[in-house]
Amino acid sequence: MRFNTQSLDAHPHGVLVRHMMAAAIDAVEPGAAVRRSLRCTGDTLLVGDSQYDLHTIDRVVAVAFGKAGTPMILATADILGRHFSQGIAVVKDGHAGDTATSDFLSRHIDIIEAGHPVPDARGIAAAEQVVALLASLSERDLVIVLISGGGSALLTRPVAGVALADLQALTRMLLSCGATINQINTLRKHLDTVKGGGLAQLAQRAQVAALILSDVIGDPFDVIASGPTVPDPTTFADAYALLEHYAIIEQTPLSIKTHLQQGLAGVVPETPKPGDALFERVQNVLIGSNRQAAEAALAIARREGLNTLLLTTSLQGEAREAGKLLASIMQEVAISGNPLPRPCCLVAGGETTVTLRGKGRGGRNQELALAAVGPLTGLEQVLLVALATDGGDGPTDAAGALVTGTTAAQARNLQLEATAFLAHNDAYTFFDALGDLLRPGPTHTNVNDLTFLFAF
Repeated sequence: MRFNTQSLDAHPHGVLVRHMMAAAIDAVEPGAAVRRSLRCTGDTLLVGDSQYDLHTIDRVVAVAFGKAGTPMILATADILGRHFSQGIAVVKDGHAGDTATSDFLSRHIDIIEAGHPVPDARGIAAAEQVVALLASLSERDLVIVLISGGGSALLTRPVAGVALADLQALTRMLLSCGATINQINTLRKHLDTVKGGGLAQLAQRAQVAALILSDVIGDPFDVIASGPTVPDPTTFADAYALLEHYAIIEQTPLSIKTHLQQGLAGVVPETPKPGDALFERVQNVLIGSNRQAAEAALAIARREGLNTLLLTTSLQGEAREAGKLLASIMQEVAISGNPLPRPCCLVAGGETTVTLRGKGRGGRNQELALAAVGPLTGLEQVLLVALATDGGDGPTDAAGALVTGTTAAQARNLQLEATAFLAHNDAYTFFDALGDLLRPGPTHTNVNDLTFLFAF
């Protein structure tokens, strides 16, 4: 995985920084994560701490959805060998990979690319394939569900009466108004039949074992990919209240408002709740997280003699405010040596949001970095690197950006002013001109974002 940029290539510690980012991604490589939690010994399948006697199981099928779907399902098929019957994976455009190298895989696994972050017709068609597969299962079958970030958009099956175009419109509104992923998925769970425990419900009598790669702060199973295999603690009232909270009730498509109102009135049944007996046949296992990636990167830094600190794995809120906050921590390091003396590396993990104010290009990591440019100006030997672990930050080909104490001066030489670009949400244009964008390409994993703060 290459993280080269013009500035990082020239930075005296560029090699170390690249090694740390690569270590973070490698620690949550989906195939390896699956292999740590799924093992087949003879006719015994171990999933986490649970055992399944394959003598008593007629078919083992796999359903994967999310940006890490391809490596997760390929690892699963390899582990199961002759016990593997069939698989479907729904992944983001450009994430399909290649199963043609194996005749068995090409015949038994269907990998489908679909739209993200806004769902599209391909995701709906894929969901229908998944539902048809689940409907064919019996109590003597096992479905392994492989869940990763992006799964909410990629696997979409709207409730009756709600059109895809209406879901797309709502998704765009929520993305632009700064709603958190928890809030977005609360609405999704009440507008989609595979979310909020729906997938487990559709699997009928089969046993379900879900391996989950978390892209949500705190790793709540009910939020990751909108909780398809777990009880849903949220309600129609919660979902409707979010439309009111963000003052988008008037712009919300009528079909969506009508469905939510029917839910409030009890005409439409709620999603499956905690205590529902259907979850007695479902196992959910966390196989990778933001913390795991952050700690792997910090281990490299410690080995190279840096003082290290994991600030948080719960960074959230507006990206521009988070950028200012993290920059203020670097100011304190430079002034007092607190919370760590030089040389040091601090890491903050999580997922921020962006409220669109302009029509520029960028993503939450690029915007976070852009907001840090001013506060870091003039600080010596400091470096901030903001990274989306999936390799894609917003609707761009960048994964994030880097900032030093000289970034502002370099920008002024090009007649660029950070504050002007921030006002238009145009971080991509700003950092592209400086050669400071990170462009590793798809990493095929996804555990939120990481921001690295260095003072050498």
